[in-house]
Amino acid sequence: MPRQIDKKQITLFALTWPIFIEIFLHMLMGNADTFMLSQYSDESVAAAGVANQILNLVIVMFGFIATGSVILITQNLGAGKEKTAKEVAVMSLITNFIIGSFISAILFFFSKPILSLMNLSPSLLDEGNQYLGIVGTFIVIQALIMTGAAVLRSYGFTKDTMYITILMNVLNVAGNYTLIFGAFGLPELGIQGAAISTAASRILGLVIIGFVLIKRIPALRESLEFNTRHLINLLKIGVPSAGEQLSYNMSQMAITFFVAMIGTEALTTKIYAQNLMMFIFLFSISVSQGTQILVGRMVGAKKYEEAFRRCMKSLYLAIGASVLMAVIVSTGSDSLFGLFTSNQEIIQTGGMLILLTVLLEPGRAFNLVIIGALRAAGDVKFPVYMGLISMWGISVPVAYVLGIHFGFGLAGIWIAFILDEWTRGILMYFRWKSRAWVSKGFVEKGKPALREQTAH
Repeated sequence: MPRQIDKKQITLFALTWPIFIEIFLHMLMGNADTFMLSQYSDESVAAAGVANQILNLVIVMFGFIATGSVILITQNLGAGKEKTAKEVAVMSLITNFIIGSFISAILFFFSKPILSLMNLSPSLLDEGNQYLGIVGTFIVIQALIMTGAAVLRSYGFTKDTMYITILMNVLNVAGNYTLIFGAFGLPELGIQGAAISTAASRILGLVIIGFVLIKRIPALRESLEFNTRHLINLLKIGVPSAGEQLSYNMSQMAITFFVAMIGTEALTTKIYAQNLMMFIFLFSISVSQGTQILVGRMVGAKKYEEAFRRCMKSLYLAIGASVLMAVIVSTGSDSLFGLFTSNQEIIQTGGMLILLTVLLEPGRAFNLVIIGALRAAGDVKFPVYMGLISMWGISVPVAYVLGIHFGFGLAGIWIAFILDEWTRGILMYFRWKSRAWVSKGFVEKGKPALREQTAH
């Protein structure tokens, strides 16, 4: 009999530490490509970095279904509606398979035209096309992995997704070593080898996560049907939730276009700096995801004050940890950048960017934790509206004015990031304090698609 989760045993720590390790390893996988390619060519790093920005934008489109499934599943589990939770889980997998297959086809046929919009030099365009063409063709695999992992986390099985991620990382690093540099007598494939390794490790990861889903969630296979009502609710939650992330990724692509105007060295510096920054806000992301699961269950059970206090405690934890990590990384920034490159200009500029990150990361912590809690409570539209205003009203124009027009370069662009994160963060803080989200819970509203059709 598959193990059941005892709701009384679920704590933020029990949820968060496996999520922390899982996200750390996801970041390590991305950084493994960057680090190993940096030993091959700085140009390959820049090309893969731009291709990954496009892939990150695509992944947001899968994320809106995964996000919707977490909210609906946790609220229904909190309300004791387990049958509906399973139906939502199956519907989210079916939907992301359809979306992922469509996007895979687009990237297979149009990877080079899409990359050409990013203002890349011809050499970077060719390398980027090799990477995007391979990884993009198999992006449907990532869609299913994301959705399956979201379902498992919603049920509290965060350790399972952590173990799967460990295995995927080991395979990816081994594949990178073998295929990038041509180990064991195989041809030296460079960036193409990194792409093949990434795709192969994801395929195996999907096989395992599918097996775990069937084992961990009883009678999941009995819910294999296309349920239009659940799809509508997933879209109602997911589309606005994805809007904030979609806006962020599009604004980042616009800013990457500005950085490409400065030069390839600046583009490479930005990629190295942002790879290091991911480890700084790692704790905030994991706390945000753990908090989202708990808040969703609390809102489903109509425990609104508990949900409010949980979010605030999580916010203080995330702010403290992000400041501490930013200071530590800034102190050792020269050595950390030295792992990627020997170019002193990149190392010095990167160190300045990490120092500015000490100011940036507390603002990001506000956004990660509170936006996650607002989504879990069903308040999905407000973060989108504020995100659109701040990202396109502050981040993008200020990045151009300071970075390009006044010639401050990457420092000006980082200042734009700081202003954007803090503006949105403060707005999210006051939204949570207002408790406007109390009336947004989907189970509380008694929508037909969320009511049980049979008695337990």
